[in-house]
Amino acid sequence: MVIITLQRAKCIGCNYCVELAPLQFQMSKKDGKSVLLHSQEKKGFFTLKSPDDAIFEDNLKAKEACPVKIISVKQI
Repeated sequence: MVIITLQRAKCIGCNYCVELAPLQFQMSKKDGKSVLLHSQEKKGFFTLKSPDDAIFEDNLKAKEACPVKIISVKQI
């Protein structure tokens, strides 16, 4: 199980997450911020829980590349 969390309000729109994990992230045409696809929002945190462990590496790279450190990735 992989859990990815995005604090979207703090996104600066650098696009690194989309480049490194395009299956989970996309840039919004409305405000230029990152969108965590298929996630659920709760108090400004967007969370995706996926049983696909194969997505862990790409999303970990996206987390490490994020200049404002708003992505969390856990494997449980």
